[in-house]
Amino acid sequence: MSLILPEGYQALLNKRQTEKGIKQIKDFFQQNLSTELRLSRVTAPLFVLRGLGINDDLNGVERPVTFPVKDLGDRPAEIVHSLAKWKRLTLAQMGVKPHYGIYTDMNAVRADEELDNLHSLYVDQWDWEAVIEREDRTVAHLKDVVKRIYAAILRTEYLACDAYEVLKPFLPQEIHFIHSEDLLALYPDKTPKEREDAICEKYGAVFIIGIGGKLSNGQKHDGRAPDYDDWTTVAEDGKKGLNGDILIWYPVLKRSFELSSMGIRVDKKALELQLKLEHQEQRKELYFHKKLLNGELPLSIGGGIGQSRLCMVLLHKAHIGEIQASIWSDKMREECANHGIPLI
Repeated sequence: MSLILPEGYQALLNKRQTEKGIKQIKDFFQQNLSTELRLSRVTAPLFVLRGLGINDDLNGVERPVTFPVKDLGDRPAEIVHSLAKWKRLTLAQMGVKPHYGIYTDMNAVRADEELDNLHSLYVDQWDWEAVIEREDRTVAHLKDVVKRIYAAILRTEYLACDAYEVLKPFLPQEIHFIHSEDLLALYPDKTPKEREDAICEKYGAVFIIGIGGKLSNGQKHDGRAPDYDDWTTVAEDGKKGLNGDILIWYPVLKRSFELSSMGIRVDKKALELQLKLEHQEQRKELYFHKKLLNGELPLSIGGGIGQSRLCMVLLHKAHIGEIQASIWSDKMREECANHGIPLI
């Protein structure tokens, strides 16, 4: 069990205040996000049919929750891990124009998640996707979108602190950008997680660019599926990757804290290369991949922003189980109760 138990922790808001705060944060942030990025809300699936290549494969080893559909001859369906690829299909179906997009409430079950303060079997995100032009496939455009998302986060932090005076703002006014290769050069003797902790403690809020491909030390900063984020294209700064993660330094747990994974999505060239690098070329025969390779899907940028995670941070909670109802081991519940962390 990987669990952080902050010494002397005491929840600053009671149960009633917490539930009220969750709704205020969710309502306010999604309105700000949709305004910043010109997104329209759409309805999303909880599950998709297996074998279409639509479900998010995450790192390629996580098992989706699967069940047979009786009325389709027991054809297997999978509860989504995320909607990374489904959203791009939806942009095409809706005929969304460049620099406009969609967002949705994504609910997932990740049965192989290692449970701790941040990770739950239940995942809830604002999944979003926007159409871009060919000339937008740049680090500059990626950074611009990240800044807009971070601005919405800052406004939401102000809302929470204004509503509950016991909460004090801690996020910096600007987010720092660094490429994963430069981060490795800065902390060559640290693990990827230790590098994230070090850079986030230094700057408070960081966007790490270029996640999914191998670095100069032969290792990946972190894994990414080969068929949504573009982590191989050489950008205008000469470095590989048009994706990344938004992380902050979270003083309650004294560690880095990922709020969002996002990026410019693969085009035909990047998809073919990344499938080859990951030895997944058989995916070219799947429904989603065929459409992309045939030029039937728009170029896009997109990502996911954790709903429970954002509420956890802005309400200064020590465990995501203080925000959402999920399943935890008896040992974790006991440990949390003994340290003043009331899990739902």
